[in-house]
Amino acid sequence: MIKGFEEFQKVGKDGFDAYVRSFGEMNKGFQAIAAEFTDYSKKAFEDSTKAFEQLAGCKSIEQAVEIQSQFAKKAYDGYMAEMTKIGEMYAGLAKDAYKPMEAAMAKKAA
Repeated sequence: MIKGFEEFQKVGKDGFDAYVRSFGEMNKGFQAIAAEFTDYSKKAFEDSTKAFEQLAGCKSIEQAVEIQSQFAKKAYDGYMAEMTKIGEMYAGLAKDAYKPMEAAMAKKAA
């Protein structure tokens, strides 16, 4: 009976350890995503400021439309690239966070 209790206790400890490792991986992933969003936001703000400064110095409507068109295209392309990257980071986060749980389950099954 004591041996059964010790095995039960070991399984509980292994599960808890896997949970803690999984939580640590999630934390690292969320920090990386937050840093990426911060960097993107800074760059987008700088690009917007630069476009506004260019618009303020325009001498014609045509020039203003050209600057605005270039800015809109660059902003859209940058946003789509960033969202693709963030999506990949979330997918990687899910995989990395699941690995400790997967290893614990494999260990229990063996």
